[in-house]
Amino acid sequence: MPSFSIKHATLADIPVVIQIQEKTWEPTYREILTKEQIDYMFEKIYSKNALENQMTQGGQQFMLLFNAENPEGFAAISEEEPGYFKLHKIYVLPTTQGTGAGKFLLTEVENYVRSLGGKKLALNVNRYNKARSFYERMDFNVTKEVDVPIGPYWMNDFIMEKQLEQ
Repeated sequence: MPSFSIKHATLADIPVVIQIQEKTWEPTYREILTKEQIDYMFEKIYSKNALENQMTQGGQQFMLLFNAENPEGFAAISEEEPGYFKLHKIYVLPTTQGTGAGKFLLTEVENYVRSLGGKKLALNVNRYNKARSFYERMDFNVTKEVDVPIGPYWMNDFIMEKQLEQ
């Protein structure tokens, strides 16, 4: 039986975020993106320097998911405008998927956002990512389609939003 808990991450936790990311990104995106694009985005978004910048200057709060003592996932959110928050990242290890870990982590993100006065939570999901159905089960709705340039590549995403009850 899983025993999940959440810890708000600090700069000292960056190696844990990278460790989780190294195990989740390739299996998550290998059917959607080229290896070159995965490698480029990993370096652009998940290098130690990029994560430090996101935490210190990008306003992103990282939350780590633990199962007992083991780190098994993370999420990152920020307030984009008063009451409107963006979930930039949410990942759980492939071996943890299907255990309720993602639902627990997303629920904790929503509770944290509410505690800061958040009224709406938004996220981007690749149009071909199977996670879209998970977000829909968690009451997120597609509000628009966007094509986001990242270096020489494009992310073809849906923007999904959820109204948060206070």
